[in-house]
Parts: sequence; C-alpha cells; structure tokens
Amino acid sequence: MAAGAATIECMSTSSKTEQVAATFAERQQALEEAMLSPLATYSYPARRVRAEADCGLRTPFQRDRDRIVHSKAFRRLTHKTQVFVAPEGDHYRTRLTHTLEVTQVSRTVARALRLNEDLTEAIGLGHDLGHPPFGHIGEAVLDDCLQERFGRAFRHHEQSLRVVEHLEREGAGLNLTEQVRDGILGHSGRAPMPTTLEGRIVRLLDRVAYINHDIDDALRAGVLREGDLPAEPITALGTTGRQRIDTLVHDVVEHSERAGDIVQSEQAGAAMAALREFMFERVYLAPQARKEHAKIDRAVRTLFDYYCEHPEDADVPSRMSEDADVPTRVMDYIAGMTDRFCIRQFQALTVPRAFPSP
Repeated sequence: MAAGAATIECMSTSSKTEQVAATFAERQQALEEAMLSPLATYSYPARRVRAEADCGLRTPFQRDRDRIVHSKAFRRLTHKTQVFVAPEGDHYRTRLTHTLEVTQVSRTVARALRLNEDLTEAIGLGHDLGHPPFGHIGEAVLDDCLQERFGRAFRHHEQSLRVVEHLEREGAGLNLTEQVRDGILGHSGRAPMPTTLEGRIVRLLDRVAYINHDIDDALRAGVLREGDLPAEPITALGTTGRQRIDTLVHDVVEHSERAGDIVQSEQAGAAMAALREFMFERVYLAPQARKEHAKIDRAVRTLFDYYCEHPEDADVPSRMSEDADVPTRVMDYIAGMTDRFCIRQFQALTVPRAFPSP
C-alpha cells in the first residue's frame, strides 16, 4: 500500500506540474497586464535571434537571468577587481559583489515603479560580464593596447554583449532576449541609452552603487577618512553609504514616476556628480593608486604583446578560434581573465623558473 500510494502521489504531482506549465505563460501575462505600469516591458513574446519554445515555469527574462548566472563569465566576476586590486581583507567589493548590489537596488526601483523586475534583474546581472581584470584601469590599458597596435577600441559594455552573444557556451552564445542584450550594451554612459526603462534603471543605479560602495571601501582601506568627504554633497545625500543610497533611490523613484522616464532631481544628480569627481581625484587617480596602475599597465601590456605574437596560445572558444582575427582573439582572451589568472600568466612569462636538478 505504501509503495502504491507513493507511486500515485508522484504521478499526481507530475500531472499537476504539467497543468501549471501549460497555463503559466497565460497567467503570467494576465498578472503583468493587471499589475505592471503601461510603461513597463512585458515578458511576452520573447524576441531572440534564434527562436525557442518558451519555458513552462519561467518567463523569457527569468530564463535569461538563469543563463547569465550559470555562465562561466559570471563565475569569473568573483576574482575581478572593483577598485582595490587583490585587497588584503574579505570585505572589499569585487566585480561580482558590485554586480549583485547594482541588481538589488535596481530591482527595488523597478518594483516601486511597477516595471519588469525580471528584465531589470537579468540586465543587472549581465551588465559587467565583459569587464577585464583590474577594473577600469585594466579596461583603459587594454583599450590603449588595441588602439596603438590595431587602431581599435575596447569598451567593456560592448565586450559584455560579445560575451553573451558569441563567447559563452563554447562560442554559441546564450541567445538572450533582445531587451536584455540592449540593456547590457546600454548600461554605460558611453553607450546609447537603452530602449527600455528597465535598462535605464540599471544604467543609472550602476553609478549610484559604485560611487557609494567605492567610498565605503576607500574608508575601510584607510585611503579616505570621513572628514575628507566633500561637505556639500554629503549634507545633501547623507553621512553614511546606506543613507546616501536610500536618498538617491527615493529621488529616482519619485522623479521618474512623475517624468515617465528614469531621471534624478537636479540636486541629487549634482551631488552625485560631485562625489564622483571627488573619487576620481582622491581615490581612482590618486598617487597611491597610480603606483598600482603602473604595475597593471606592465602586466596587461606584456600579455597583450605576447599573445599578439603567439595568438595560438590565446585560449578562446573553439568556434571562435578559426574565424577571429588576432586582435579579437587576444582581446577576448585577456578581457576574460580574472586578476589572479592574469598575474599568473604574467609571472609565467617574466619570472625565471629553476632548472630541474640533474
């Protein structure tokens, strides 16, 4: 009897699951029609380069989120610099924790404005997949190398799109929806504005997050003291990182609701711009940081020059290796490196190894 009951229970569960899956998309669309703003991006129909059948238990944007989270590039973010290179401490931000923080505050804004949280989350999680090792300094050096040798530019937002379109899954790409790819490409201030409000949320909240979290890390590292922070923007936004983010998020929500777009007040935007300028002067480009910049420059340039001469040693997806030209192959390989892998490769090329004993 027990075995029979268990069999019946399993069969019943399976049947119920099939019924749920069969009506999931229809119910989800009805929920979105009832709950989301008319300005929101709706989940259906999925617009992909390669058409796929919809999942019975996830929206298209939820599937994109899962593909990003399970990608190799996402896992590598754990060991990529945000601001401080190889920090001696467990509490400094990495590119992964930055990504999660951006995604969290972006979802808060999306929910408050009744926009599509799933789309916002997928864009947030995927926006920095193409960031090279050593943060923005690594990006600048790789860009300089490509410009000097091949007359080509490197932009991490473009590389993030390249990762999801061409490099993941051994060159097949993740086949993400058009809206997620648009948001990933458009998250940088140097890129065209995203076409969806959800993408515009990530674009703005990325800056809100990194400025305030970088201040937090700089204070923890002793690079800054509380008294060093500029008085006017701190008075306007708050004395702690938590207060400043809360102020900025509330500001975005209230002004965006009235504007029908993702915007800040003039006061909040000016205060945030002042903090960003301060961080460039006192942290990002400060003398202490420049000492590390010279080391990063040497490491990345050494690897770039080597792989340009030996492109066969640049390990890229097999589908890309035959078609990609040398600058593309080298760019893909170096941009995909973590900080520690880049350091190991640099050491392997520059540090003598002992000969084996006879």
